[in-house]
Amino acid sequence: MADPFLPFTRPTFDEATLEGVIDTLRSGWVTSGPRVIELEGALERYLGGGRRVLLFGHATGALEEALRVLEVGPGDEVIVPAMTFAASANVVLRVGATPVFVDVDLTTRNLTLDAVEAARTDRTRAVMPVHFAGLPVDLDPLYSWARGCGICLVEDAAHAIGARYRGRAIGSFGDLVCFSFHANKNMTTIEGGAISLPLDRPEWIARLERLRFHGLRKNTDGSYDIEEAAGKHNLSDVAARVGLGQLTHLDAFNQLRRSLAERYFERLESNPWDLGLPARGDSGHAWHMFTLRIPFESLGFDRTEFQSRMRAHGIGVGMHYPALPPLTLYRKRCRWQPGQFPNAERIGRETVTLPLFPAMGVSDVDRVVDAIGQALGSP
Repeated sequence: MADPFLPFTRPTFDEATLEGVIDTLRSGWVTSGPRVIELEGALERYLGGGRRVLLFGHATGALEEALRVLEVGPGDEVIVPAMTFAASANVVLRVGATPVFVDVDLTTRNLTLDAVEAARTDRTRAVMPVHFAGLPVDLDPLYSWARGCGICLVEDAAHAIGARYRGRAIGSFGDLVCFSFHANKNMTTIEGGAISLPLDRPEWIARLERLRFHGLRKNTDGSYDIEEAAGKHNLSDVAARVGLGQLTHLDAFNQLRRSLAERYFERLESNPWDLGLPARGDSGHAWHMFTLRIPFESLGFDRTEFQSRMRAHGIGVGMHYPALPPLTLYRKRCRWQPGQFPNAERIGRETVTLPLFPAMGVSDVDRVVDAIGQALGSP
């Protein structure tokens, strides 16, 4: 009997969470309500650092409204890594500002302070570091530099819930830290996101609360006022109940991810194909993804063919991500020329994302690596 198909990711739900969702549906309160408040409090306790956490319907909305809180708009620039998902740059365009791309480190896939310093102009209003695949950006020097320049950071921590930097949880410090709880993330609310921000910025908190729900401010007598034209980003109680169950298991999920990543390293560190392994990081790495760079040009076939060969062995392989500057929306805006962002462009050409999720076992990793060997053939 053939092994079942192994996707590159799959969420895990326990019975208590499933029952909790049914109870929430039966309660009659399914949109934003007590479960949202409960999850916000649970995340605040989990992250620590004396922070306020606000839930959003998705991380893209959280990133966009974080920029609006900083009054980023037309004429402003936001420094964004050239290797990230499109949402990171799209939200900059949506507030009327300009994304300024910088190259990333070839191994960590993260932006560096040197690249950020070189890209800064007098129009730079914010920097958006992305903790790629759950590996934290080197934040201390970046924040020190930003403070000296009067620039705020909007951390795209979509991959980094549960990650730690120098012993501190990502989201327990810093300016505006945005998480994703999409279905493929380390914990999920199906769709959803959150912003962690400091308590000593009450004006940010108050405005974000308005921006996530129509620009509405409630009065003490039960009436309300609308103070600005805003969107709607509130999370439902049903989704929050899923998140409460997921958060209970997050640390265990991440530990399983680390163990699986370690097995990938054990099997792949000595290989004859010159595969580009990801940065190993330390125990603070959340391991949202395990990505390889495969030198397809020298192997004589492309990534599509590799994915097809892996699928023939029952293995799903993702592609995360193409470099952003060559894509249609951005290439004219940044006047992109081939080779302008050599590391990001190479990562975009060569990267494949291997299966990595908590329900996997060591035997699944071995199965993936064995299939890679068959797909790549003799060197």
